[in-house]
Amino acid sequence: MKLNWKRTFIILTDVVLGIYIVLAFTAFNKPDETAKKCTRVNISIADESNNGFITVAEIKKRLVAGGIYPKGQPLRYVDARKIEERLKMSPFVKTAECYKTQDGQVFINITQLLPVIRIKADNGDDYYVDDKNSVMPNSSYVSNLIIASGSITPGFATNYISPMGKTLMANDVWRNLVEQIHVLPGGGVELVPRVGDHIVYIGRLPDFQKGVSHEKLISDYVSNKMTRLVKFYKYGLSHAGWNRYSYVNLEFDNQIICKKRPHRTVVYKSHPAPQTVNAHPSETTVKPAAGRQERTQKQQQTEHKKKHYNVWQMNL
Repeated sequence: MKLNWKRTFIILTDVVLGIYIVLAFTAFNKPDETAKKCTRVNISIADESNNGFITVAEIKKRLVAGGIYPKGQPLRYVDARKIEERLKMSPFVKTAECYKTQDGQVFINITQLLPVIRIKADNGDDYYVDDKNSVMPNSSYVSNLIIASGSITPGFATNYISPMGKTLMANDVWRNLVEQIHVLPGGGVELVPRVGDHIVYIGRLPDFQKGVSHEKLISDYVSNKMTRLVKFYKYGLSHAGWNRYSYVNLEFDNQIICKKRPHRTVVYKSHPAPQTVNAHPSETTVKPAAGRQERTQKQQQTEHKKKHYNVWQMNL
């Protein structure tokens, strides 16, 4: 078989030309790291204004402390991967990306873990829970977050309080309405609203159910209670008065039980039982009117409930 030298030469020429173009294009786009230095560092933090704990100043401080802040350094000595690894060591950083450009700039893009609620438990624990239902360490930064207090373990915080906090924070009205969550020893949940001078009880948060998203169960439960509370504020307390009640119970559907705020201390005293005297003075006996006294006590209890509680039967 005779070799076609002309065709072979053309093919080899095309291959060499292709390799040259690739190398030339790569060299053109690659920064001249030997001669150029980093002239500018661009740090971008996603969701920086949404209650995050990370600032540009904090990122710069962390890189300077590690001796890897790139500004003024030759580009050849700027290790993008090392910068990323250093930033990911922070418990508040979700992702970090770093790259260089041929004009001497270094870009650092960061997404952060966002705290949704702060936990201040009765046992002294003080930490945050993020949007991924994970515990975050305490921080010196101040964020406008709802505080959860009371009988809270880390497990309860991540499985119950975190989904509840995310549901509240996702709604502008609810986020601005609730100031504090308090968990009672039995697991019941109380809310401290920013308006009025009362406590709102919403009952126990739903437990795990097979085949159902637990986070959705809690979200639906809390949404139902908060929707009813807002309607009650709009159609109930706006007429009855914001400071009329000291305790609002939303635990049961289709009714809201409100405890009136006492204006004075009411003390109930038992009255002496009437005496029955026989015709003969020497045979005088005392008989307690048990039935009458029992009825009197029940009436007093009923009047006490009427004076101190209101039950709102509303389509809420």
